[in-house]
Amino acid sequence: MKVSILSRQKVEKMSPDEFPKNAAVISFYDPEEAQTETTKESVDYTGKAERVFKVAIRDIDLQIFPKYNLSYETYFPEADSLAEFIYSAAADNLDIICQCEYGESRSSGCAAAILEHFYKTGITIFADYRYYPNQVVYHKVFEALEKYKCIFNK
Repeated sequence: MKVSILSRQKVEKMSPDEFPKNAAVISFYDPEEAQTETTKESVDYTGKAERVFKVAIRDIDLQIFPKYNLSYETYFPEADSLAEFIYSAAADNLDIICQCEYGESRSSGCAAAILEHFYKTGITIFADYRYYPNQVVYHKVFEALEKYKCIFNK
């Protein structure tokens, strides 16, 4: 399974013919109350990908959680469902595209977790200067994948 990281701009510029075939998409975007003129709701993948998991979460870290009345436990409640989506895509031999606004933080944290869980190579994302993986996203996705693996393998 190939795991790619893309920005909103890159995805929106791709025609359906240019978009990778045989891919499932994880699309991170800002929640409605956090959207600005430069950030929008999720990318429209119509005609590009049939399997898309959309996640509206802020790109923040633990120190900022109290400002939004969040905690580690309440941030990213979709992580368990995302783990199921990832395992389903893997079982169907699909590649995974992780996409967020700039393709640097939420998507790279998610990609690193997937690579670490399946191949023990997540550190390659952290070591790549192009990315700034959101560590909370990384840990939430990795923990959910580990938990799902235990359920999946029963």
